Formats: sequence, structure tokens, C-alpha cells
Amino acid sequence: MSELRQRLGREPGGAQEPEEKLQESESENKLDGETASDSESKSEFGGSPPVPTSDDTPEVLNRALSNLSSRWKNWWVRGILTLAMITFFFIIIYLGPMVLMMIVMCVQIKCFHEIITIGYNVYHSYDLPWFRTLSWYFLLCVNYFFYGETVTDYFFTLVQREEPLRILSKYHRFISFALYLTGFCMFVLSLVKKHYRLQFYMFGWTHVTLLIVVTQSHLIIHNLFEGMIWFIVPISCVICNDIMAYMFGFFFGRTPLIKLSPKKTWEGFIGGFFATVLFGLLLSYVMSGYRCFTCPVEFNNDTNSFTVDCEPSELFQLQEYNIPLVLQSVVGWKTVRMYPFQIHSIALSTFASLIGPFGGFFASGFKRAFKIKDFANTIPGHGGIMDRFDCQYLMATFVNVYIASFIRGPNPSKLIQQFLTLRPDQQLHIFNTLKAHLVDKARSKSVMSSEAAGARPGSPNPLERPLKIGWLKKQRSIVKNWQQRYFVLKGQQLYYYKDEDDVKPQVG
Repeated sequence: MSELRQRLGREPGGAQEPEEKLQESESENKLDGETASDSESKSEFGGSPPVPTSDDTPEVLNRALSNLSSRWKNWWVRGILTLAMITFFFIIIYLGPMVLMMIVMCVQIKCFHEIITIGYNVYHSYDLPWFRTLSWYFLLCVNYFFYGETVTDYFFTLVQREEPLRILSKYHRFISFALYLTGFCMFVLSLVKKHYRLQFYMFGWTHVTLLIVVTQSHLIIHNLFEGMIWFIVPISCVICNDIMAYMFGFFFGRTPLIKLSPKKTWEGFIGGFFATVLFGLLLSYVMSGYRCFTCPVEFNNDTNSFTVDCEPSELFQLQEYNIPLVLQSVVGWKTVRMYPFQIHSIALSTFASLIGPFGGFFASGFKRAFKIKDFANTIPGHGGIMDRFDCQYLMATFVNVYIASFIRGPNPSKLIQQFLTLRPDQQLHIFNTLKAHLVDKARSKSVMSSEAAGARPGSPNPLERPLKIGWLKKQRSIVKNWQQRYFVLKGQQLYYYKDEDDVKPQVG
């Protein structure tokens, strides 16, 4: 009998077969691509957070679209809610920069809440203390630091005028560090034996969320202070690309783009790119003609309110550009009048359509890692607020870096503000140093101009009566655009000046 049992154990389909089937069934129960380490980490985290499955579509829409297929019903729900969000966006733009800053703050808090909630759904099963409390405390600390820096930078005169604000501004960074250090000590005191690794996971979770959400929100507000056009155009380009990529993909999509987002297609990606670039050019042309969009947002100390009134910079003045010879035969034009900002809008819209979607792909990978469809069910057909702003945060960083690298120059008003905070003796020293520097510079220019006048017989004679004077257009030598210049014809020599008050002529 024992020999028979041994023979049955060695034969296929014998006593070992049920064990093999059990192992196969266990492996089948694992998700595709899941490794043993994934299973261990899942057991430690208490399983994946629950998937939000509730349908928050308004009952009115459900009844109106009940006869449609799920594909077309989703299309109409997304379309109607998208129009509603765009309308809301126009309303807050109309209400002004202060309301825009408050909306950015609210969006930041909601996005932080959605991401932290995913972690809390995993964390709360262990009944470990202070996770959500510490997460919101760190959010408060980081916002205090960033917004304190913004207030000190852009509301300097107001801060110096009020004694409590001046003290808070002076010790702002020390207070911020002390607040963070308090939270850090609270976290160390909350550590529980046997769950150290899990708690440090969640500590890192909170800080990465702060880096992604709060830092980018701070950059959005900085972009807004450069002029509302730097806030509206990038955000609108991301919105346009999202809509047009969805439209092109819905009607023409055939080729999958990336595995992280199976519904994304190459047709939608390419169609969204061209539509976004065209949209960026048109929107920039319209907005560049209004000072309320192009002027930097500044705080008026007399009225205690924000102002957006200034003399438009060269970025927002129409210029003539030569069309390349290759395109002249196609379009039939030799020159085109456009705002220089429109050239920058091409860079913004290109980033929004080619690189911006990777913020969405990153969010898709994050959601797949935790087996959830959306961050929340805040907006029917769209998911949570974070689902709508995953690309916006990446765009905000690019715009801020772009402005700092290619647009922003020295700011005299900030230098004057810093100068006024110095002691009288320090101000006098700077004044004397600057005066001596300007006198030396003027003398050197005077010597150089007199030497040049003696060496160049064609210099204008101030006693010679001009034959013709007036304004003409002159083409620049490097950037081939046309600019207004004041011309003077004396004898056989033509001179031009920047304006009528300019005393330094240039030979035409």
C-alpha cells in the first residue's frame, strides 16, 4: 500500500495535483504585473483604498440623456460640465486678481485634500495617531511660509507701514522654521512600534504632496503678478488642449498613445497640438490689446487695492515682421503685423500640448498604482479637482521659469523699496556713490562723442538748417521688424533719432 501511495504521488494528476491547482488559482488572483513585493506592501498598507464608484451626475442630465449609449452620454456630460467650468472661469477673471488668488488657494486646498484622503483610507485602518492632523498642519506651515514671502515681496510698502506686519516680515523665515520644527517633533513623538515604515511612508506622502500642490500654486500666483495675461493664456492653452485632444480622439482616434491612459490616442495628441497653437495665437492677439491683461498686478498704497494700469511694454505693441521667403508665395504677404507676445505664446502653447499632458500621465500612473479611477467625484464626468489640474501645475512651473529666463528684467521699484528701508547715513552713502558713478559715465560719453564728432565729417551741424524732418518707419537690423523713428535730413546726410527729444543721432 505504501508503495502504491508513493507511485500515485509521483504520477501526474496524483496527490500533488490539488496543491498545484491551488498555487495556480492564487497566482491568477493577483493583478497583472503585480509582484511578490507588491503583495507584501499591499498587506502592510491594509489593501488598496476604496474606488469611488458613485455617479454624481445631476438627475436632470440623467433623465435628459437616458436614451443615449454610455459613450455618448459621457460625451454630453463632459461637454456640458466643461462649458459650465469655462463660464465660471470667465466670471472669476472678471472679478479681478484678488478673487483669482483666492480661487487658486481654494483649488490648492481641495487638491491637497483629495491626495491626502487616498493615503488616509490606507492609514486609518491601523488607528495610528495624528496623520491627518499633521498633514493639515504641514499644509498650514508651508502656506504661511510661501504667502508670507509673497506679501513681503509685493506688498512691501504696506508691510513697512504697519508695525505688526513689519515685525512678522522681519522674522518671517524664523517663525516659519519654528512652526515646521514643531510639526517635525510631533511626528517623531507619534511613531508607534511595529509601524515605523508605514508612518515614514505617509510622512513622505505628505511632503511630496506639498511639493507638487503648494509649491506650484505659489508659482501660479507669482505668474499672476507679472500680468493677468501670463495667468490666463497658459491655463487656457491647457484647457484648450484637453478639450481638443478629447474631441479629436473621440471622433478620429484609432492609435493608442500610452498604456497609462488607454483612451488617449495619437490622433487626439496631434490634433490637440495644432489646435492649441492656433488658439494661443488668437487669444494672445486679443488680450495683448488690453492693459488690464498686460500690465503687472500691483498694490496701490493710496487706495489699498490692486491696480493694472501702466504703459504697455514692447511685448504688447504691434510690430511688423518679415514673412520667410518660403511662406511668402503660399500666404501672399511679405510682412505681418503681430504682437511680440504672440511669439512667446507659441512656446507656451507648444509646452501645454506636448509636455503638459505628461502631468496627466503621471496622475494616471498614480491612480493606477492605487486602483482608483479618479481622485474624487467632485465634478461629474471629470472626477476630482486634481483630475482637472494635474497638467496645470506642470504648466505653472514652466511659465514661471520662462518668465525668469526670457522676460523679467531688473525691477527699479523693488530697489527703491529696499533703499527706503535703510538708515539715512546708508541712503546718503548710496546716493553719493551713484552720483559719482553717473558723473564719471557722463564725462566718458562726452569725451567719446567729441572724439567721434571730430573723426566723422558727416556729423550733424547744429547750426545747419534741416531740409526735411518727420517720422518714418525703419527696419531693425537683427529682428526684422519695423519701428517708428524721427528722421532729419541735413545736406546729403540722413539722421534718425528715437524721438524728437533724442539728442544723439544715428546715421541712416
